[in-house]
Formats: sequence, C-alpha cells, structure tokens
Amino acid sequence: MILHSPRTRPVPWTVRKKSASARWLEPLILVEWVWEWAAFALSNWAFLEVLEYLGTFSVLIAVIFYFSESGNRIKLRHYQAWQVINTAQGKGGSGGRIEALQELNEDKVPLVGVDVSSAFLQGLRLEHANLLRSDFNSADVRNGDLAWCDFMLANLNTANLRDAKLDHALFAQASLEEADLTGASLVGADLSGATLEGADLRKADLQDAKWQQIKSIKNANIAGVENAPAGFVAWALAHGAINEPGSDQ
Repeated sequence: MILHSPRTRPVPWTVRKKSASARWLEPLILVEWVWEWAAFALSNWAFLEVLEYLGTFSVLIAVIFYFSESGNRIKLRHYQAWQVINTAQGKGGSGGRIEALQELNEDKVPLVGVDVSSAFLQGLRLEHANLLRSDFNSADVRNGDLAWCDFMLANLNTANLRDAKLDHALFAQASLEEADLTGASLVGADLSGATLEGADLRKADLQDAKWQQIKSIKNANIAGVENAPAGFVAWALAHGAINEPGSDQ
C-alpha cells in the first residue's frame, strides 16, 4: 500500500487568522486553513482507504439529499394528481381519477370541493376522506368504499352508489336527489339535513343511521330497507316516500 509523506500539523485557527492583513481576507484564509487540515488528516491514509471513505461519504451525501428533497417530490406528486382530476373534470370515464383521488387521500390531502361529476369511479376507495362541498353529480361509484367520509354540503344528485360502503359517512345538508343507493350500507350514517327526494333506498342497510332530521324524502323508494331504525319507515311514508319493490327486490 502507498503511503504519503506526513505533513506538518497546521496551526490552530486562532493563530492562523492573525496572518490576515485585512478582515475581508479572513474567509479566504479560513478556507485555506480547512483544506490544510483535510490534507493533513489524509496524508497518512492509504490511497484505497481514502477512496473507501470518500465512497461512504458520497453515499451519505446522496441519502441526505434524497430526504431533503422528499418534500418537493411529494408536492410534485400531489400537483400531478390534482392535474389529472381537474383535466378530466365533467368528463365520463375514469381518466386516472381513481388512482389520483386515492393517492391524495392516502396522504391525507383534503378533497374539499373536488368535482368528479359524471365520472366512472366504480370500486373507489376513499375511507375517511374530506369531501366537503364535493360534486359527485351523476358519478358512478358502485361498490365503492366511502366509509367515514365527510359529504357535508356535497352534491350527490343522481349518483350511482349501489352496494357502496357508506358506513358512518356524514351527509349533513348534502343533496342526494334521485341517487341510487340500492343495497348500500349506511350503517351509522348521519343524514341530518340531507335531501333524499326520489332516491332509491331499496335494500339499503340503515342500522343506527341518524335519520330524524332528514330534510326531504319525498318519492324516495324505501322498499326492503334493512335494519331500519325504529319509527323510520312510518315517518318516511308519512313524508312522501314510497314502498315499491320493483325488479331488484
């Protein structure tokens, strides 16, 4: 192994900085002094050993750089997801919106005001999503998992929510006119102030649902509702709901 001749140990900085003839020269002398110490530290190292240490140092720098930039990468990913959602706004089909919505929700990004009207979103999984004032008008979300979502003031008119999981979802003051909720699970859902005119609730599971302050249920079909809370059926029929089994019953 090749050894370099040992260098003279540099003087302390308190001594070296005195060599600066002017105060503005101190930073330049400091850089030179640091390099002298680096050269001194490396002077007795074997060449291959130096390379090994430099390689380890490079990896460390790369790791630090990676994590320092992680925030920017997350922001870029979120920006791209929103771009996918907004570009496809008002159009049919998925257009990559299922993946984009799920990615944002997994990162706990609020989806307040998101517009997915008329979108094809079957099987969408957005548990615990903040969908305040969102627009799901005419969207197809059959078999979706939207449990614990906040749909306050949302537009779900004519949305297809057949067999969707809506357990404990908040529908306060939401509009679900003519929404298809056939076979949907609304266990523990809060329907306070919700408009359900013309909605299809056949075979929907209403166990422990908060229904007492529903705004309107006129012409909603409640045939075969499961686990209906005490008093719900009588109240609904008295307020214009209908009981027509139909072909799906």
